[in-house]
Amino acid sequence: MTVAETGLAAASEPTPPSGDGLGFARTKTAALTEAADYWSHVNRRDFIAGAPFAIGAFSTPFLRWLTRPADLDHACGEGPRVGVAEARELRRAAEEVRHWDSRYGGGSWRTASVPARLFTRAATLLHGTYPERVGSELFAATSQLARLAGWTAFDAGMDQIAQRHFIQALRLARAADDRPLGGYVLTTMAMQALLRGHPHEAVDMTQGAYERVGGGPVAVSVRGFAKLIEARAHARLGDAAAACRCLATAEDLCAKGHGAPDTPEWMDFFGHGRIVTDAVEIFRDLGRPQVALRWDRMTALPANRFTRCHGMRLAIVGTAHAQRGELDEAVHAGRHSLAVLRSVDSERAKEHLRALRVHLAPWRSAPQVRGLLAELPAA
Repeated sequence: MTVAETGLAAASEPTPPSGDGLGFARTKTAALTEAADYWSHVNRRDFIAGAPFAIGAFSTPFLRWLTRPADLDHACGEGPRVGVAEARELRRAAEEVRHWDSRYGGGSWRTASVPARLFTRAATLLHGTYPERVGSELFAATSQLARLAGWTAFDAGMDQIAQRHFIQALRLARAADDRPLGGYVLTTMAMQALLRGHPHEAVDMTQGAYERVGGGPVAVSVRGFAKLIEARAHARLGDAAAACRCLATAEDLCAKGHGAPDTPEWMDFFGHGRIVTDAVEIFRDLGRPQVALRWDRMTALPANRFTRCHGMRLAIVGTAHAQRGELDEAVHAGRHSLAVLRSVDSERAKEHLRALRVHLAPWRSAPQVRGLLAELPAA
């Protein structure tokens, strides 16, 4: 089923109730009100954390961002004066959360304060008085923080809360006139769609991000990231040719964009190590474990900085070995993954460990496998 078939190409839909967080307001003023209302509700825990993912919730946001990915008016004159320092304060907060999330997972207490920061600090600043330049920085910084609120919620298994944060992040990126940031948020939304069983829609969303991020060195990296996630979606669909084409494009764009002088901090993760890590998963999903293992030998990820990603990659390597019937290697990678992820609170990481468990199940009677299965999370 494609994006159009699920309604992502629909022209419009009724305005959601206040605080719902699913709307993508046409005007900047309405967008700020909607975001603040949602942050107020989610901060009071009015949403059910375990509610399922709904692909249709991305319909209107995706379409409206595609048709108009940037707002041009960033000034506001409603409340107390806000300066560059306040915008940069939010950006530093986002960076702090990003590093905490990568090391400790979205379910960690270290990331739990993000929704409260959005409600108590960001919403107040957004309704202040500021000129164009400050407004653009403020919207972009708040978009980054909202994306992280969505990402940590998604990582913790709270899918509907994550969706709502992502939608607000995409709308604020548009308010900031920041197309690369919007493309990055949209690609993150596509990753959620992919991992929740909607690879066709993920392909459409990543292609939209790729086409609409604009130019400049930052856009090069964002387009590369979009192609990388598109490659993962094609792999889930079993289309090896399309996956390999997208992976090659992502690798080329990564080489061109990584480390460029104007690359923002939120894209500094997108280097050769990330390409390799996703390639391992791509070829595992394509049922080509030998190729996956060859990619794994290319480079490692810094375990102290990308702890969760490092641990998940070990679990993926374990499944690749299991696909080849290499039990000792699979068990070794699995135990290493468990050790790395011991300090990480992440439902996504547990999903990778459960996948390893499924791949090892045919050999459950083997002594070394039996011992590991007892430690892996159950489905």
